[in-house]
Amino acid sequence: MRSLYCGEPNETHLDQEVTLCGWVHRRRDHGGVIFVDLRDHKGLVQIVFDPDREAVFATAERVRNEFVLKVTGRVRSRPEGTINADMPTGQVEVLGLELEVLNAAETPPFQLDDQDVNEELRLRYRYIDLRRPEMQEKLRLRARVTHAMRSYLDENGFIDVETPIMTRSTPEGARDYLIPSRTYPGEFFAMPQSPQLFKQLLMMGGVDRYYQIARCFRDEDLRADRQPEFTQLDIETAFTDEDGIMSLTETMVRKLFRDVLDVSLPDPFPRISYAESMLRFGTDRPDLRIPLELVDLGDVMQAVEFKVFSGPANDPDGRIAALKVPGGSNLSRKVIDDYTKYVSKYGARGLAYIKVNDVAAGREGLQSPILKFLPDDVVAAIVERTGVVDGDLVFFGADKARVVNDSLGALRVRLGVDLGLVEGDWEPVWVVDFPLFERDEKNNRWMALHHPFTAPNSDDPAALVADPGASLSRAYDMVLNGIELGGGSIRIHNTDMQQAVLKLLGIGEEEGRDKFGFLLDALKYGCPPHGGIAFGVDRLVMLMAGAASIREVMAFPKTQTAACPLTNAPSAVAPGQLIELGIHLRKPPEVAP
Repeated sequence: MRSLYCGEPNETHLDQEVTLCGWVHRRRDHGGVIFVDLRDHKGLVQIVFDPDREAVFATAERVRNEFVLKVTGRVRSRPEGTINADMPTGQVEVLGLELEVLNAAETPPFQLDDQDVNEELRLRYRYIDLRRPEMQEKLRLRARVTHAMRSYLDENGFIDVETPIMTRSTPEGARDYLIPSRTYPGEFFAMPQSPQLFKQLLMMGGVDRYYQIARCFRDEDLRADRQPEFTQLDIETAFTDEDGIMSLTETMVRKLFRDVLDVSLPDPFPRISYAESMLRFGTDRPDLRIPLELVDLGDVMQAVEFKVFSGPANDPDGRIAALKVPGGSNLSRKVIDDYTKYVSKYGARGLAYIKVNDVAAGREGLQSPILKFLPDDVVAAIVERTGVVDGDLVFFGADKARVVNDSLGALRVRLGVDLGLVEGDWEPVWVVDFPLFERDEKNNRWMALHHPFTAPNSDDPAALVADPGASLSRAYDMVLNGIELGGGSIRIHNTDMQQAVLKLLGIGEEEGRDKFGFLLDALKYGCPPHGGIAFGVDRLVMLMAGAASIREVMAFPKTQTAACPLTNAPSAVAPGQLIELGIHLRKPPEVAP
């Protein structure tokens, strides 16, 4: 229907007759001459309708925003003084010779160039929102990213294999979405949280190098970078180790950024242990663009009388850490109170601080409500260990280690952004040597830090059982700018070790056979050493697009309450469907007003 896209006419097409199709972005009537900005996914072009062509002009008079048009016209130079250098088509315009309205449109619920539209409204009318150039570019960026990843893996001997969407429920750290079975009354399929077990079975089946851009489902609370259904690049290889997978995928990401964004990432990516990352940054997802670090002060505070500090200092599960803020002494009390409120979201019960006015003056050069509780030698040790200079400020966290890490780790990033301390554009890092387990104190049990199929760094099940808390895993996470892009591990490849891990997680032999019998059986029949990794495609594209949320890089996302305003899903179903499935609703759904 068209000879050019709307974003293509330029001076090489002067005096040519072209046919264009698109939506009316804006219509203007200037003294008897009608101007229409016609838009498609390639861009905008200005169409001019002259009253000398009465029939065409009459049709142009009735078009409105978002009408769908087909225009045939002649390309000509714009008059002097009307050139728009900001548009690829800004040197030319098209004189409309023929005009066909392919479809009329009601007044849209929002203007496409309005940047302050409520997100709920945008998602309700997503088909209109997707017409915006920003959304078009994000979807095309996503397509370029997935194409580049597929090409790299294809070239490196991987094959794309689909795994089931309907499977059985297995514990992977989040609630499953369940599908009731009509043919097996009272039983359910589960939608996969990941293809984890199937990709391991593929390695046992001799596939050797597998990948899949897989749709995954987790029924969990949402955040800006989390959705109930999401996409991940899933990778698994046989006869490999950590270095093999990390090197291969690091090269893929480096090539991806170079080809798609023309950005050079470091070669190689730095590596940091989980323990060091938590010690220095309070998180296992450190943003290395921010030059602030936590400093441990537990040993310094053990003998102070101030219980707020001495309590955590003498608690094996406690931590006292300081965070130096260069030039932070000029922060007002209101700003400090705002930061105190911010860290309270992470469980912190307060945020002590010291302002450094004059280091050389000792205690007299410092300003803080807590100084009266600290002896001179402790104050001197804080000054020395934090390395403060005049004009700095030191924040303190004192509580359980998890609370201190979460609160000061988040504060570190917040301060880096607020105070303009972010250095550089892209800082990747590998985090390695994770603990295999973490303790669930509430239920007095061990939990897998990653998942139950992650291999420990020891091949001896007896050693693992003897001291599970000291066991490290063969896991690795790729982090970029403080966001986890991908995580993976070498997998357990023998039955004895897998059963030992399941037992430590409180999964007895009978339950293990019920949930994982197919995996335990498969391990007996010649399972090769294998491992893999999965990358969050939505998060990766969000970062590369500079978007604030993964919803911005998904065509049809859910809201933060896991609903779809466009289709009004989830929704009630007909009673007959429930009867077929043997389901009775104990409480009827509330009817919306």
